Amino acid sequence: MTQLIQYASLRPAPWKNGGGSTTEIMVFPPGAGFDGFDWRVSLATIAQSGPFSVFPGIDRTLALVDGDGVLLDFGGERVVLGADEPVVCFAGEDAVHATVAGGPTTDFNVMTRRGRCRHKLERQEVRGQQALARRSGTTLLFLADGEGLTLRSEQECLALVRFDAVLLSGEREWRMEAAQASVFVVDLVAA
Repeated sequence: MTQLIQYASLRPAPWKNGGGSTTEIMVFPPGAGFDGFDWRVSLATIAQSGPFSVFPGIDRTLALVDGDGVLLDFGGERVVLGADEPVVCFAGEDAVHATVAGGPTTDFNVMTRRGRCRHKLERQEVRGQQALARRSGTTLLFLADGEGLTLRSEQECLALVRFDAVLLSGEREWRMEAAQASVFVVDLVAA
């Protein structure tokens, strides 16, 4: 099954602490809340410094999409999510404090519930045509940067604009085509 998720159809929700907002791209099972999802993919806008919400039993990966970056403090260990370190993985129960130095950032956020699901996020640069390398039966592809991307199989052809996503399941082979694009490929594997 293939499902196109158009960013223009999604709505952001403000964080309880007022420090940013989250736009849910997809959650499984569909309609699951924070206590019941197996996996969740979203875009987060961090507008001001403050603590992250704690999610016990959840594995998280953040990838910078837009902005200068943000300093993440893990209780002594500090990591700058930015151009030099564009992807950070951590446990949802970790106490994390974000410090916004420049302007707001937009971050791609993948969360999977330990014991039920695991994930791997890979950034791929597309110039021209190339095969989509998948490592699981369920893959979410997100267009992080670029004017557009065409995704083709023998049966389907999908056109994406920036921040659109596609959920792919099954063993179908896909090809990507773009003048220049950055995509995040998230492989989701049930435990």
